[in-house]
Amino acid sequence: MAFRPPSDIKVTCRQIPAWRGIPNTSFQSKPLMIYHGAFDATPVELERRLEAIGEVVPQWVYTMYSTTHFHSTTHEALGVVAGRARLCFGGEENPQRFEPTVQRGDLIIIPAGVGHRLLEDQGDETFKMVGSYPRGKQWDMCYGEAGEEEKVNEIRNLPWFRHDPLYGDDGPVLHV
Repeated sequence: MAFRPPSDIKVTCRQIPAWRGIPNTSFQSKPLMIYHGAFDATPVELERRLEAIGEVVPQWVYTMYSTTHFHSTTHEALGVVAGRARLCFGGEENPQRFEPTVQRGDLIIIPAGVGHRLLEDQGDETFKMVGSYPRGKQWDMCYGEAGEEEKVNEIRNLPWFRHDPLYGDDGPVLHV
């Protein structure tokens, strides 16, 4: 098990404007973040690390849904623990969408409201992540459809992370 110090990792930050019914980063101006190669750990080891920091609670180990969705009730931290995949953030028809390839060892911070989906599972190993959410928060599923406006407006009231989910008192999520 290894967790690289924040000073040794590359971090990609991306602001994605609202697109149709998907608010993306427009409400809070907090970017989508990817910590590249931040850890080398099994799902259990990553869960233990996240629990020890205490900012997020691991809730599942699975892949990403292949339908664009977002959460209005919580931000999300996804730690890639197996495989490699191309993801889509912002909505697949959004001309300003972001389609990175992520792999084992990457941590993805998805602000509430950012649309996301799996585009392509790549490689020989099935793509899996540890999905975690701030303590006391439960995720919902929104799809940018009519009738979700009230839920979407609540994103403005969500607090940002007080500690970095992977690094604690001083990590990339605290400097945006």
